[in-house]
Amino acid sequence: MAVEVAEAPVEGSDRFEIRHSVAQEGRYQLISPDIATCPDCLRELLDPADRRYRYPFINCTNCGPRFTIIADIPYDRPSTTMHPFVMCPDCQGEYDDPRNRRFHAQPNACPVCGPELELVPSFKLNVERSAAREGSSQPSTFNLQLATVDSGPGTDVISQAADLFKEGLILAIKGLGGFHLACDATNAQAVQTLRERKRRPDKPFAVMIATLEEVEEHCIVSLEEEALLTSPQCPIVLLPKKEGSAIAAGVAAGAGLVDDVAEPAPHVASISPVQRDVEYAQLVDER
Repeated sequence: MAVEVAEAPVEGSDRFEIRHSVAQEGRYQLISPDIATCPDCLRELLDPADRRYRYPFINCTNCGPRFTIIADIPYDRPSTTMHPFVMCPDCQGEYDDPRNRRFHAQPNACPVCGPELELVPSFKLNVERSAAREGSSQPSTFNLQLATVDSGPGTDVISQAADLFKEGLILAIKGLGGFHLACDATNAQAVQTLRERKRRPDKPFAVMIATLEEVEEHCIVSLEEEALLTSPQCPIVLLPKKEGSAIAAGVAAGAGLVDDVAEPAPHVASISPVQRDVEYAQLVDER
């Protein structure tokens, strides 16, 4: 990358200023990447006394979506997918306060003014057709359960999703940049069903686990791997699986290794505290 130097007149400023963005047609600007949920936001997310407790779209200037939500430059809220959501007085106060870590955080939102989660049935078929589709002689409860899901205002979608995972169902979780097809990674039948439906007989699945301590219960983690799992980038890390781990063998059949990721997004991280004994296998990068 070249560095350009040009003479400029002295403006004589006597204070630090953050000026409003100016749109300039044809100009190029780098866009920040999406960043995994920071420790401060995670603490708020899991604090029952916080106004953003279990709010799935929590973020600040240190974390959250950037590249995924932008529609045009400069990177200001009107040029993002957040433009329909008008900030409430509390969020606007944070946005305008230079001392607040949400100062000019373009995706800033809360349960009062921001987007909400919705649990949507995939399809509704009768029990007999559903059982035939799965090749089972036993009636399937898959469609009955999804057909009776309550997703109205005030519904605890997170708890419902956790319950569906525990019952062995597969959910498509819309996240940053696409969908995660997810199931309980400790449920061998659910993992096998995910493989069959997506026709992925061998491709290892990633496992989303809430905390580093829980990752270490299932995998051998070096200091370098620990640093990667807890970094802002929060990449998927290939780890040796421990003997006795409850993660189903079908997650990475024959490899003895697990693709691990400490949960990068708050709407996923919200599920784990509700059902701590569930890990989530996901088919990564499926759109």
